[in-house]
Amino acid sequence: MDNQCICQFVIFGATGDLASKKLLPALYHLECAGMMPKEMRILAFGRRPWDDHGWQDFLREQLETYATNYHPEHFDDFCRHFSYVRGEIHDKESYQQLRSALTPEGADKPAATIFYLAIRPADFIPVVQQLSGAGFNQEGDYRIVIEKPFGDDLESAIHLNEQLHHHFREEQIYRIDHYLGKEIVQNLMVYRFANLAIESLWNRNYIDHVQITVAEKGGIESRAGYYDQAGALRDMLQNHLMQILTLVAMEPPPSLEADTLRDEKVKVLRSIRPIPKSAVTAYAMRAQYGPGVVDDQHVPGYQDEAGVETNSVTETYVAAKFYIDNWRWRGVPFYLRTGKRLENKTSSVAIRFRHTPQQLFRETSIEKIEPNWILLSLEPESMKTEIQIKEPGLEMRVRPVQLNASYRKDGEQELDAYEALLLDVMEGDKALFIRFDEVEWAWRVVDPIIKAWGRDSDYILTYPAGSWGPDEAIRIMDKEDQYWRNHL
Repeated sequence: MDNQCICQFVIFGATGDLASKKLLPALYHLECAGMMPKEMRILAFGRRPWDDHGWQDFLREQLETYATNYHPEHFDDFCRHFSYVRGEIHDKESYQQLRSALTPEGADKPAATIFYLAIRPADFIPVVQQLSGAGFNQEGDYRIVIEKPFGDDLESAIHLNEQLHHHFREEQIYRIDHYLGKEIVQNLMVYRFANLAIESLWNRNYIDHVQITVAEKGGIESRAGYYDQAGALRDMLQNHLMQILTLVAMEPPPSLEADTLRDEKVKVLRSIRPIPKSAVTAYAMRAQYGPGVVDDQHVPGYQDEAGVETNSVTETYVAAKFYIDNWRWRGVPFYLRTGKRLENKTSSVAIRFRHTPQQLFRETSIEKIEPNWILLSLEPESMKTEIQIKEPGLEMRVRPVQLNASYRKDGEQELDAYEALLLDVMEGDKALFIRFDEVEWAWRVVDPIIKAWGRDSDYILTYPAGSWGPDEAIRIMDKEDQYWRNHL
C-alpha cells in the first residue's frame, strides 16, 4: 500500500476555512506545476445545496482569494478533477451516496481513496465511524488524514487513537502537522547531518541554550469557539513547537525511512525531564493579549474579541523551558514560546553557543565578547550564523556579523507545506507525518502544565497587543545573560 499512488481524494469540510485557505490552493498549485496525477478524482463533500456548477463558482472565488499564483487559464483543467457530493457528516445515507460515487463502474467496492478530515476535532470520531460503516475500513486501501489538534489532553488523545484503530490500521492514518512540510524545516536535517562542522558542535559541550519561537501578529479571528477552549499551549506548543524541538534535538537516524525518523523523534520526547507539579511556575508562564496597536491600527484585547467568554483566562501566549536528559543535551535548556498579537509574524530557532573560556581581551577596549549564534528562520526563510569580528580602526573593538546561508536562489519557487504533504499522502510516504507515540509523549510532556493551569483559573497576566509578549517571560530563563532573540 505504501508505495502506491492513490487517485481518489475526498475532502470533508470542503467549504470550510482550512479547505479554502490551504487545501484547495495547494491542490491547485500541484495541478499548475504538473504534479497532480492526471487521473486524480477529487470529491468535495459539503452541506450546501449545490451541483457541480455551484461548487465550481465557489472554487474559483476561493482560488482568486487565496492561491498565491492564480492563473485563470488553468482553472478549467483543475475543475475537471472535481465533483461535488452534497451530504451531512452525521447522516448514514450520505456515506452510501459517497460510496457509490467512489465505486468504479462494474466494481463491487470503492477504489483506493484518501479521506481528508478538514473538519472540527469533535467530528473526527463520528466521521471515522460512518466511513467504516459504509465499507471504508481496514480491509481496503484507504487513507485517513487528520489535522491537529489530536486530542486536547493525554486522555482524549488516547481515546481518539483507540477509536481510529478500531476502524483503521495505523499505516492508514496520516496525522498532519503542516510545519513538518516546510522546506526550511526539512532543510534543518540537511543542515545538521550533511555538514560535519555543524554536527560536531551540536551538543551540550558547545551549546548554551536553544530558543524556538512561533509568533503571530494576528488575533484569533473567527476561531473563538475553538481557541477559547484550547489556548496557545494546546493549539501551538504541544504540536508545532514540540515537533521542531524533536528535529533540532534528535540523533542522526540510520536512514530517511518514515519509522527510523520517527523513532529518533520519540526518543527525544521520552528523554524530556518531567516537570514537577510543585515547580510548574518555574518552567512555564502564560499571558493574554490586551488592547494595543498592530500595524498602526488599534486592536481590542482578547477578552473583547467576539465569542470569547467573559473573564476568560485562556492563554494567548505561553513560554516554557524543557530539559532533555540524554548524553547530547543534558543541562541545556530548550526555551519554547508562542503567542498571538505579537510584534512580528515569525517562526525561528535560535541556538546560542557558550562563551569562550578565555579572557584574552580583558586589557583592551572590549568589555565583553558576545557568544555566537545559529539563527534559523522558518518564516521568513533564512539560515544565518552570527560571529564576532574586529571593527575597522585603531582600537580593539568588536561587532557581530551574520553569515547568511539561505539556500533559495532568485526565482526559485517556494513549495508550500501543504503541497509537499499532500503529495506524500498520495504516494504513501509517512516520513513527515506523526506517529501516535509522538502525540502521546508530547501530551505527557505538557500534561503537568495543563493540570496546574486548570487548577489556577482566577488570574492571568496580560501584555499589550503589538508587543513581544509579557516582560515576565524572561523569568523562566536560567541565567542573567540569557534573553529572548526577537530579531534575527
